[in-house]
Amino acid sequence: MHAGIEIAFAGRSNAGKSSAINTLTNRSRLAFVSKTPGRTQLINYFKLNTDQFLVDLPGYGYAKVPDSIRQHWQNLLSNYLQTREPLKGLVLIMDIRHPLKPLDIKMLDWFAPTGKAIHILLTKADKLSAQQANITLKDVALYLKSAYPQCTVQLFSSLASTGVEGAATVISDWLGAN
Repeated sequence: MHAGIEIAFAGRSNAGKSSAINTLTNRSRLAFVSKTPGRTQLINYFKLNTDQFLVDLPGYGYAKVPDSIRQHWQNLLSNYLQTREPLKGLVLIMDIRHPLKPLDIKMLDWFAPTGKAIHILLTKADKLSAQQANITLKDVALYLKSAYPQCTVQLFSSLASTGVEGAATVISDWLGAN
């Protein structure tokens, strides 16, 4: 175990988690991007500095794997999110076209009781018109305000570089705060 800070990235399979990590670190092949859901099957640590890590968690939801493996992932995620001391915050990735699905709510329910920070990236914002993206952002923010007040949320697109600076600022703040 290290004495550093971890920022975890979680999200449904194919929501754009690996793309977000690559965009935010300005490295095109740090996290493996695949069109096949469920490719990330382990907890992957990416070392930023001596004591700073981004953690890519397995995607949840759709994955062509046996139920026993799916249950193992669920236990692994739940245990990591609820008990990991160096974990400073969670970046939760949601495809803007499908936000707040039941498994996203379950992820929030697992992590929110820790009291640690949660920042939601509504990815693939380039797939909607600016007006529709902003309506979705407003709806999600309104829901979070009452249900999970420690959450922040923003639009994000790796392809269009939307929200990259804002997300990078949130993560930098978390990494700098001890």
